[in-house]
Amino acid sequence: MKSPALTSCRPSRRSFLFSAGIAAAVPILTESHFAFAALQSQKPAPKPMSQQQAMKQAFMSMPKDAVLINANENPLGPCDPARAAIASVAAKGGRYDILEMMKLVEVFAAQNSVPEENIAVYAGSSEPLHYSVLSYTSPTCSFVAADPTYEAGGRAADIAKAKTIKVPLTATYAHDVKAMAAAANGAGVIYICNPNNPTGTITSREDILWLLDNKPKTTMLLVDEAYIHLSDAHSVVDQTANRKDIIVLRTFSKIYGMAGIRCGLAVAHPDVLAKLELCGQNAMPITSSIAARVSLEDTTLIPTRKAYIANARNTTLKFLTDNNFKVIPGSQSNCFMIDTGRPGRQVMAAMAQKHVIIGRTWSVWPNVVRISVGTNEDMATFRTAFKEVMDTPPTKAQLDHYLRNPVAPHFS
Repeated sequence: MKSPALTSCRPSRRSFLFSAGIAAAVPILTESHFAFAALQSQKPAPKPMSQQQAMKQAFMSMPKDAVLINANENPLGPCDPARAAIASVAAKGGRYDILEMMKLVEVFAAQNSVPEENIAVYAGSSEPLHYSVLSYTSPTCSFVAADPTYEAGGRAADIAKAKTIKVPLTATYAHDVKAMAAAANGAGVIYICNPNNPTGTITSREDILWLLDNKPKTTMLLVDEAYIHLSDAHSVVDQTANRKDIIVLRTFSKIYGMAGIRCGLAVAHPDVLAKLELCGQNAMPITSSIAARVSLEDTTLIPTRKAYIANARNTTLKFLTDNNFKVIPGSQSNCFMIDTGRPGRQVMAAMAQKHVIIGRTWSVWPNVVRISVGTNEDMATFRTAFKEVMDTPPTKAQLDHYLRNPVAPHFS
């Protein structure tokens, strides 16, 4: 018997329409797009720019010696075994190598005790995130997410012409699962990013399991675990073994340092993965497949990098609190947020003048900026520059300028 989550809340022939070209035309926006779009000139663009134009302008506008702590990247890059593995298969790059991808699936399945047929490999987790939202939302099936949270799901919901319902975080900056369940009547997707981007805060496994059992039965729960290994949060990937109403996303862009290499996973019931495949599926590069597998097999990678990033983060958070800056507490990820008490975009621009590129703001918190955790050296430079910026109050003219001309993405 089919799960109602697979058949309800979708217009007729939706899968056919997506596979016929709608999904193929959808821009897959990643963290890099959102991060670097925020670097566009403060002057209003004369006309909307394409993604490619916006990215080019953003990169060209950065000083060559800039400290980049704006895109939640891992500055440590791929681990040494992954780099060696990439070099070892480069000569085979002229061939499609499905077996290397299947080896990655085998290792992940064994490590996480999930069936191999419940795992689909993608070039990062952005594709399955978009495809999940496009497949299960519509003009009559809404998208429910925290506010603030990662924006890509909401962009996909806009493309599907679905209503987005934003639910504020709790007082401890976790997802308010009871409020999300209450808001999900008729929803196609509930999105949970755990740890959350941009706050870095976690939602307990118990709360997510409560939501899974108490949401509408026809609603898909989409759990984005991109940052899970940086935290003490407990995964819910085991729930995908026997249920058709949950999708769990993983990426190798964060703790594994492979954002520029592109590899990610969608874990769900095979029937659900089959729906996502209708939106698009490409052969994986042999280099990313082998780098991901070798990274999973490196038993020292997660604890070593988790400790390094936590130390760089916590040292900076202590500095900020010691200097009476207001931080959003509870981050267990490679990002955190600071309430600057002034327009966040003005602080972004002032930091850029000091060659430190920090993250963006969210509309619900216009005075709060996100900081990605870089190397120890990056964070030392950030601390010095941030204090200098905050110790120099902006003039009224500067504040008026940024209020009149906020920096905003100009994607066509």
